[in-house]
Amino acid sequence: MFKSEDSVFDRTEIKSEIIGDHQYNFILGAVLCWGFAINWLIVRTVDPRLIVTAMPFWFFLVLYFASCFAGVWLFKKSINPVVSFIGYNFVVVPFGFVVNLVVSVYDEALVAAAIQVTGSVVVVMMVLGTLFPKFFQRIRTVLTLALCLFILIEFFLMYTGRAQPGWIDWGVALIFCGYIGYDWGRANQIPKTVDNAVDSAAALYMDIINLFLRILRIMGRSKD
Repeated sequence: MFKSEDSVFDRTEIKSEIIGDHQYNFILGAVLCWGFAINWLIVRTVDPRLIVTAMPFWFFLVLYFASCFAGVWLFKKSINPVVSFIGYNFVVVPFGFVVNLVVSVYDEALVAAAIQVTGSVVVVMMVLGTLFPKFFQRIRTVLTLALCLFILIEFFLMYTGRAQPGWIDWGVALIFCGYIGYDWGRANQIPKTVDNAVDSAAALYMDIINLFLRILRIMGRSKD
């Protein structure tokens, strides 16, 4: 949910050694899998009740946003893959705690089903991103504006204590589908360096996790 013009996908200059396509995609996939593995480990080993009771919720939110923004700043600004990977982990860990809190209220079968649906959607959007990169590039501004609008609506509903309608989750899920297509298409157009592979994986990771959380909520509502 952190997009700006100062993005890995706007890089066109070659500042590091170019690597082969297979190596680039392997590193990108490995970094993605690392993030998902850390999230799985947090879900399996950390009692979600400890997250709620260990600190005030507002303090948790401050730490969450501070860590995420710091991580995004690191991997966007750095051309050193080690620094970018450290920044990536600053995003992965707080996301893992949020995922832990969310999945704890659903049964394991539903979570597993949501993971399968998310995986299928991600594959489809990656294919579309490969086939139609220019289309996704054209809708980037629309996606950003729409996401900001939905965030404002959600904060307003939260502040006023009103229930969140289901169409918001559908809308946000569609937005992140668009982001996956855009980020994947652009990841394969920028110079193929180790740092760009790490940064591209970080952007895709945030897209995929946000999509998963929305799909889980949508499927959870359908079970009620």
